[in-house]
Amino acid sequence: MNKEKKIKIFLGSVYILIVSIFLWFFFSTFSFQDFSSYELIRENRDTLEQFKNSNIVISSILFLLGTIIWVLLLGFGAPVFLVGGFIFGKWLGTLIIVFGLSIGATFLYMFANYFLKDLIEEKFSSRFNNLTEKFKENEFTFFLIYRFIGGIPFFISNILPTIFNVKVRNFFLGSVIGMTPQLFVGASLGAGLNKILEENSEIPSLFQLLLTPDIYLPITGIIILVLIGFLLRKKFYTD
Repeated sequence: MNKEKKIKIFLGSVYILIVSIFLWFFFSTFSFQDFSSYELIRENRDTLEQFKNSNIVISSILFLLGTIIWVLLLGFGAPVFLVGGFIFGKWLGTLIIVFGLSIGATFLYMFANYFLKDLIEEKFSSRFNNLTEKFKENEFTFFLIYRFIGGIPFFISNILPTIFNVKVRNFFLGSVIGMTPQLFVGASLGAGLNKILEENSEIPSLFQLLLTPDIYLPITGIIILVLIGFLLRKKFYTD
């Protein structure tokens, strides 16, 4: 076994160890009740709101770093976009989430490109031969479409482009632009939930929630994006 392979195995093992420790700490510290209790969420909302209003720059930087770490350790974006919109509102929340997820995804892509490239190519390259040719034609444009249409688990979507040899710059910029529409809608939904908590001391019924513009407008946006993504995905993956 050559020295480079030993280094890859060592660093890969360290990464898995860190992820395992984080998961153990997270799930041993928090319970499902912490995230599902209306009263608890409402109380924590007031604390978060006070901290954010008095330390907007620090809280934004902390959430940005937290988003990057979240993606690196867990590999998926949800429910970050909801939390970001909930805390910072749809505009600032979207900005922070887009850059946090894009930076985290880019680091994850670079990690996979160095440590897992051979394995990913072995598992997926034969299934995506048609995409390989498309990426050779116009890498940035097709990666932008790839990011926008989604339909693939976030972790997989971040490591799969290793088989297309996507440039890091194109990966990052394509992620920022391509994910913005979905993340804006998600952040808007999170901001809507915050407003509902602010205006209601008791949890509203599902019917009341669905009749609230801050809820049904983002949900409508999600449905529209899903339909557009479905149509583009059909053309993108089959042509």
